[in-house]
Amino acid sequence: MSSSRLAAQRSEVIAIAQRMTADRLVVGTSGNVSVRCGDLVAVTPSGVDYDDLQVADIPVVNLDGVVVEGELKPTSELPMHLTAYREHDAGAVVHTHSLHATALSLLRNEVPAVHYQLADFGGPVRVADYATFGSDALAESMSKALADRTGCILRNHGTVTIADSLPKAYNRARQLEWLCELWLTATRVGDPSLLSEEELARCAELFSGYGQQPR
Repeated sequence: MSSSRLAAQRSEVIAIAQRMTADRLVVGTSGNVSVRCGDLVAVTPSGVDYDDLQVADIPVVNLDGVVVEGELKPTSELPMHLTAYREHDAGAVVHTHSLHATALSLLRNEVPAVHYQLADFGGPVRVADYATFGSDALAESMSKALADRTGCILRNHGTVTIADSLPKAYNRARQLEWLCELWLTATRVGDPSLLSEEELARCAELFSGYGQQPR
């Protein structure tokens, strides 16, 4: 792993963390993001204002959670991030405290099939059982909810989305928040119509070929 690429990945962590604040997916220093660089992970530090971050402030850890570069302590949610890399082959992880997704977690055990965009997550997004933030129990709960999925909601807490790149994981975080807002908005005036499992499966097949494909 070249130092120049590592610097680029750490810069990307800062950019996405700052976008989370601008897009109102987090408040203050809540939430965290990371990206895998070979056998290393660049991750947001604990309790530092995202607007003040510099590249050198981004801790780099190995897959056992040992800091190998940087002076600041990694996010308290590091167990979740490392679990996503070890058990779900993630390339990047985004954890938000988005309002509508967290509100939905108080009411439902999964995101209802209100839109075909759920197909991008592998099916209905599950709500993981509550566990204390930063704990191994939370990482385990998240991992169960992420099985065969690219995102989940943590009850009374926030969301976790994964992808092969940080921009893609972040886009999923935004989409998940929108899906939850859509359901909550619809329920204010009636009983939302939902898509069938068959239709979601059909859309999942279509998503596999969506966008620009490599030549």
